[in-house]
Amino acid sequence: MPEGDAVWLTARRLHEALAGRVLTRSDFRVPRYATVSLAGQSVTEALARGKHLLIRTDAGLTVHTHLKMEGSWRVLPASARLAENYKVRLVLANAEWQAAGYQLGITEVLRTAAEDRVTGHLGPDLLGPGWDPAEAVRRLSRQPERPIGEALLDQRNLAGIGTIYRAEVLFLRGVSPWRPAGAVDDLTALVTLAQQLLEANKERPRQVTTGLTGRGNETWVYGRRGAPCRRCGTPVRKHAPDGERVIYWCPSCQQ
Repeated sequence: MPEGDAVWLTARRLHEALAGRVLTRSDFRVPRYATVSLAGQSVTEALARGKHLLIRTDAGLTVHTHLKMEGSWRVLPASARLAENYKVRLVLANAEWQAAGYQLGITEVLRTAAEDRVTGHLGPDLLGPGWDPAEAVRRLSRQPERPIGEALLDQRNLAGIGTIYRAEVLFLRGVSPWRPAGAVDDLTALVTLAQQLLEANKERPRQVTTGLTGRGNETWVYGRRGAPCRRCGTPVRKHAPDGERVIYWCPSCQQ
């Protein structure tokens, strides 16, 4: 599942292509909205809320999408031929650009005034204008016995962290993914570092946490199973409890 910074960058690209322009085409390829047309409406903005994407129109409607594990958006010139593809779930186009959503995990239309129905459960957005580290810490502290690695991925606590930043933030803070949240010495420093990493990477095509952009040097532990820890040389470990939310950590540096 994309990290919050990747979703933020997707939202910016959608905003640049769609905002302030009248839609000439809207093609929903999901049964529930197959007959819905937004043609003639102007897009007012596209934005990210954690890992959710919201595209608002001047008719008071919002297109809500979520990439989930395999989704993506592609922006092409309006004149470009969009090849027919069964993976396309939605096409929004104006006179200059067309945006196609592929394998979107969620595609729906709702009233903008009702957006809270789909994003109201989210914790503070790491890349949002209302980022509130104190509130994020309060939410993480509500379940002190919960493993911090699990709590960080719960978007109800703070919105935007995925498996990459979970691994990297915990390594940089020297915290085991299995340490109870209530036993983490400085949760404020932890969430602040997470926000700083997402902020630093939000305009990059791929995440870099080491400061080294060369291929294979970008991360401290994520994706480095069996490789020597960059700090102590201990082999990095990997654990995938559900086959998807993989955990990488250094057993020596993280206690």
